[in-house]
Amino acid sequence: MDGIASDVAVGVKRSSDELLSGSLYNSPNSSVTANGGDTKKLRVEDSMDSPPSRVIHIRKLPNEVSETEVIALGLPFGKVTNILMLKGKNQAFLELGTEEAAVTMVNYYTAVTPQVRNVPVFIQYSNHKELKTDSALNQRAQAVLQAVSAVQEGGSPSSDMAGESVLTPAPSPVLRIIIDNMFYPVTLDVLQQIFSKFGTVMKIITFTKNNQFQALLQFSDPVNAQQAKLSLDGQNIYNSCCTLRIDFSKLVNLNVKYNNDKSRDYTRPELPAGDGQPPVDPSVAAALSKDSTSLLGAISPLSAAAAAAAAAGRVALSGHSTPGGVLLVSNLNDEMVTPQSLFTLFGVYGDVQRVKILYNKKDSALIQMSDGNQAQLAMSHLNGQKMYGKIIRVTLSKHQTVQLPREGLDDQGLTKDFTSSPLHRFKKPGSKNFQNIFPPSATLHLSNIPDNVTEEDLRLLFSNSGGTVKAFKFFQDRKMALLQMSTVEEAIQALIDLHNYDMGRGHRLRVSFSKSTI
Repeated sequence: MDGIASDVAVGVKRSSDELLSGSLYNSPNSSVTANGGDTKKLRVEDSMDSPPSRVIHIRKLPNEVSETEVIALGLPFGKVTNILMLKGKNQAFLELGTEEAAVTMVNYYTAVTPQVRNVPVFIQYSNHKELKTDSALNQRAQAVLQAVSAVQEGGSPSSDMAGESVLTPAPSPVLRIIIDNMFYPVTLDVLQQIFSKFGTVMKIITFTKNNQFQALLQFSDPVNAQQAKLSLDGQNIYNSCCTLRIDFSKLVNLNVKYNNDKSRDYTRPELPAGDGQPPVDPSVAAALSKDSTSLLGAISPLSAAAAAAAAAGRVALSGHSTPGGVLLVSNLNDEMVTPQSLFTLFGVYGDVQRVKILYNKKDSALIQMSDGNQAQLAMSHLNGQKMYGKIIRVTLSKHQTVQLPREGLDDQGLTKDFTSSPLHRFKKPGSKNFQNIFPPSATLHLSNIPDNVTEEDLRLLFSNSGGTVKAFKFFQDRKMALLQMSTVEEAIQALIDLHNYDMGRGHRLRVSFSKSTI
């Protein structure tokens, strides 16, 4: 859909500059027009204290933005009835079906900055009460709008848009959702918040497949599923990560047996939790069985705004750090484990600040991450994994920080401060490392390989870590490679031993888990 109008300037007969300077406005309380009539020359700069209007003025849009992306800003709040793109000025006008919908939209985006393609945009009421566009000047934008309107109303897109698969009639009320680059945990409740803006969410099932978090989500109506897919596919839940990949499922109905943190049937709050799963609190179950919009409002205004922003395809729910960034790791191999080995392994999922192996219980350790989200991520990926031959247990600690030993006290090197370590993977905002976080797997991704290092060199190096190399594949530039060990435990060991290994010529080998297989 991005390509529908990105290469065609709206307004063929005159440029956007001419539209702005000559023919956009009649008078402060008239309709907005783009028909080339004689009008007063007014600046396109609506006052922030303008009275509410169903016409929204959007500024500072990124270059080559598509009509679909602008429509997506307003879609969660109600029917979008008209659009005028001023591409030469990086601006647009969006008309909603009702003034109430426009007020809701502006209120949400007052709390959470709207973004298009990760660029903040500015939204305010227009001085004008209606948007009138000449089809000759605004043809492509109107085609997109008509197709979206057809979807909103449950009809079929017009024939000239039939080639756009994103707007074909919804085949199912069930969406299959894959979360890419899952740096922060995504829960069933987060998905419910985001998707319920588009309609009633009936059921959700979450699971992990091919080392990726996935979900099946059922709406009450296929049209709602279509709207959600149109607005959310390809958007990030959190800044620079947790990207939604959305397709229609072949299923038309989900069979949910348990209400817990893995699956939920919102129409049947009485379902059992199932063996070993925490039950849903009765009060929460009651709230979930009601209209989803009331649930959004009940959480808190900020959470509701964040969820709506997510629904509109913005960066959402960011800044809500889970409290407590300290983990308790137990059942460690006390003869092998060191603060450095824990720093290296847990550092795959966040920036480890401090590690303390407990003096009187050396099979347990406290690990302080940068924040609670990183702690949750490390816990979800590493709890139950094998390290030095033992299955480790990872839980959140009641401690808020890891205390360093008093000055002059010898604790036998059991506590180490990594605050200023140069090996932190995530200290740079927007780093590519945010996009390459995967669960432990037998396949490792190697990078920063010197030109003179061969496949045999790397096979030998990784075999010496105590495992068996099953497969190897260089990337085209030979600076990166995939290397597969025989088990996940061997891969974990190899990562601990060889991440940051000195390969010579100033090259330090970088090792991480891969979602690929060879």
